[in-house]
Order: sequence, then C-alpha cells, then structure tokens
Amino acid sequence: MRTLEVDVAVIGAGTAGMNAYRAALAHTDRVVLIESALYGTTCARVGCMPSKLLIAAAEAAANVRLAPTFGVHGGDPAIDGPAVMRRLRHERDRFVGFVVDAVEAWPEAHRLRGTACFADRHTIRVDDQIEVRAGRTVIASGSRPRKPAEWSAAIGERLLVNDDVFEWQDLPSSLAVIGAGVIGIELAQALHALGVRVRLLGRSKRLLHLTDPQVAECARQLTHQHLPYVDDAQHLQFQQVADGVRVGWMQGGAQVHEEFEYVLCAIGRESNLDALNLQAIDPPRDAQGRLLVDRDTCQLGDTPIFVAGDVHALTPILHEAADDGRIAGENAGRWPDLRAHPRRVRLNIAFSDPQAVIVGDGYAELQAKGQAFACGAVNWSDQGRARVMARNAGLLRVYGDCASGLFLGAEMLGPNAEHIGHLLAWSLQQGLTVERMLDMPFYHPVLEEGLRTALRELLRELRMGPAPARRGLDCGPGA
Repeated sequence: MRTLEVDVAVIGAGTAGMNAYRAALAHTDRVVLIESALYGTTCARVGCMPSKLLIAAAEAAANVRLAPTFGVHGGDPAIDGPAVMRRLRHERDRFVGFVVDAVEAWPEAHRLRGTACFADRHTIRVDDQIEVRAGRTVIASGSRPRKPAEWSAAIGERLLVNDDVFEWQDLPSSLAVIGAGVIGIELAQALHALGVRVRLLGRSKRLLHLTDPQVAECARQLTHQHLPYVDDAQHLQFQQVADGVRVGWMQGGAQVHEEFEYVLCAIGRESNLDALNLQAIDPPRDAQGRLLVDRDTCQLGDTPIFVAGDVHALTPILHEAADDGRIAGENAGRWPDLRAHPRRVRLNIAFSDPQAVIVGDGYAELQAKGQAFACGAVNWSDQGRARVMARNAGLLRVYGDCASGLFLGAEMLGPNAEHIGHLLAWSLQQGLTVERMLDMPFYHPVLEEGLRTALRELLRELRMGPAPARRGLDCGPGA
C-alpha cells in the first residue's frame, strides 16, 4: 500500500470540499482532495441548477396559460417533453463542466480518486491502495436522497429520486411525488405545469418547512387549489403493475389507490458517512446521535477533524456549504490556531409557485427561544403591483423584538419572494430596527411596497414610540 503524508486531507469534492481545499491551500501546499464519484457539485449536477432549469420551463408554460387574463390569447401551450429535457441536460452539463474544469486544473498530485475510509484519526485508506497520513482532515462527503429499501424492493426502477429526473430523455405521463418539502413541491409543481399528471402525497400537513401557522396555512390552501395534493397520506403501499405503479394510501379513514408511471421519493436526504468507518475515530456526538460539530469553527469535538457542508445536515444550502468549507479548510490549514467565524443570517428560499422564504430564526424558533416578538403582515391578494401582474397570492409575516424594536426575521409565501428575502436578510444581518427599515426608499408601484405595509403594521404592534403612561407593553411570544 502506497503511503502519502499530508497536512490536510479533504474528503469530498463538492461545494464544501472545493472551498475547504482552496482555504487550506492558503496555509500549506501539503493538501490532498479525495473524491469517490464524478466531479461536479450536487448543486450543478442534480440540485439547484437543473431543478431551476425545469422550473424555468414550467414558468414559461404557466405564463402562456396566464396570458388570457390580460386579454392575450394564444391557446394552451404545447409541451415538447424531449426539447424541455434536452435544454435542461445541455445547460446542466455546461454548469457541471465549469466545476469539473476547475477541479481538474488543480495539481494532479493533490487529487485522489477512490473511497475514503478512516483507520484512525490521522490515517485514511483510499480503496485499500493508498494510505493517507493526515495531520488534519475535512469531512465534506455530502449527502444523497433518502430511498427506503422496502419501497425499492416493491417497485424497483419505478422508484425515482430527484437525481434521476435530470437524466430523463422525455417527460413521463404521470408521477406520484412522495414528500412535501422543498424538493417535492418544486418538482411536483414544475412537472404539473409541464403537463405531467402529478399527485403530491405529503406525510404531514407541513409544507416547505414553513413554521408560521398563518403562512403555512396559506401555503396549504394554495397548494390544494393548484395541484392534486394529499396533505396527510398515511400507510403508503406500492405495487408494481404492467405500466407502472399502483400507489395506495389512507385518506380520511378510507383506502385510496391510483396508478402512475413512476413514483418520485422526496422525503429528505441522508449523510454520506456510512463508508467512512467513523467508529475508527470515535467521533463525539450530541444527545440525538449527530456528529458534534462547532458551527463557528466546523471542528468535530476537540479532534483534528472538521466537518463541512451537507454531510452534517444542519444547513444543506449551497452558500452555507461554501461557508462551511472555507471555515473548515482555513482552520484545518492553520491548525492548531483555530478561528471562530461569524455566520451569515439564515436565508432559505423555495422556488415553488408562489415562492417561499424564511429569514432569520423563523416563527417556531423565535417561540422556542421564549423571544418576546410582535408580527406584521401583508396579504398579497390586494397588493397593487401583485394585482397588476396577476400574481397576487400569498402572505408575508415579519417579526420584531418587543424590547428593542430590532427586526428579527420573516416567513413569506408570495411573488418574487427570492428578492424580498434578500432585502430582509441583509436588513437582519445589518442589525436594523423596524423603524430604520421603514426609513429606506420604496418606489411605486413595486412589490416592495407590500413589505413596507407589513413593516408599518409591525411597528404599530411594537409600539416603539412614546406610549400613554397607563398602558404597558403587552407583547408575549408570537403576539
């Protein structure tokens, strides 16, 4: 077995791993990057970019259907499934190519292909052919879609995950989507808009990770209006039939069956840790059995091992994975001189229709902290610019601290939420008060005027100005 001695070993060449490699390289050139699969990040290959390409096609079809609202008539859109998927794959491969080119431009001596397996905290074996002795290691091995073995046994290749969707040559005729998280909603809505017969089967009434009860209820109602959706499908059963899959579930106390060409499993992701032989490093874990990772340094307990990206499942979002990788790689490179890095505020965006956003802790987390906060809201149904565009559906709720008037966060379902979410995240990271946010310019007529409406209501609820002496501050958690 060949032996290689390095200061830093990085396991995984995804977004976190690539950033960890670059950050470590600033401190030492004795770095190696180990990858067992194809180069190209989850985002570029099977995540953010191909899903947005599919959603862009769906939005084009939706705009054709919406045109008669404005007096513009052209008939129903004709969906060319092979053309949709051809463009998706072409653009996806272009994005992946940029990533592959970047990695392959790095010194060959810094790149190892194979499966990494720990022998101890300083020794990694790669395919039992190379032994890497590393002063420090960054685990950035990523995650994969969860796929229950019993479902696979029942229907075999008829059970898909999101990775499979982006290899299609054509759109299927019908699809059952299991799971109403971000991936499930985005794909179900996009394929429905592209003419696929879709049924979304949620296993709880929660959608898109929204926690504000009013925003979540708005999402549930809109999903029911625009998509065949079962919000609490229980006792799922699968049976392979001649032309696809017969799916059964309990609904309202009755057994329901429907046949589909395929079933798409979108019930979450699991960490790629099983091949690493973690017992050899005896990693510290929290009360729930998860790896005990310091979010500010990415260090695993007090070990010379760092964890970055989707593999720890705390924030499986690209910009968070990139930050993780940079922090982990920097600390691995400068070891033992660790530095804690401030993290960006939470910003979660779902490219659903309408889009959904969570900024900051979100409603449930603020309540769990015992935070005394007030809420302001705007319903997009009556907002001027939203009505002009005929995209007037959804609800925005903003939260402020009762004691200081500081803006705390928001949850939103509505038009252009991706852009409003950024404005709110920037405001939160800057530590602005609600009053200071309202001092900012708002043009007319724009969707941001809806945000102003919500902030004005929040400021009234906070009662930050002079108040009559007889009235105290009555503002409990979630008031």
